[in-house]
Amino acid sequence: MHDQPNNPLHGVTLEQIVTRLADHYGWETLARKININCFKNDPSVKSSLKFLRKTPWARTEVENLYIATFAI
Repeated sequence: MHDQPNNPLHGVTLEQIVTRLADHYGWETLARKININCFKNDPSVKSSLKFLRKTPWARTEVENLYIATFAI
């Protein structure tokens, strides 16, 4: 495995990303920032992970919001 010093998400799991964003914004605000159903309808970390792992464009949006929010 290669070190990725320039990758701001290196070592951060998708679960950590979703959990931290949900804690920071709350599900309602998160759904306004990223318009996906898993944040709107009965949101949970588990349902969000299931959707995001199958939907690359949505995962990219969530990762980009994480980077922008926490400026890592």
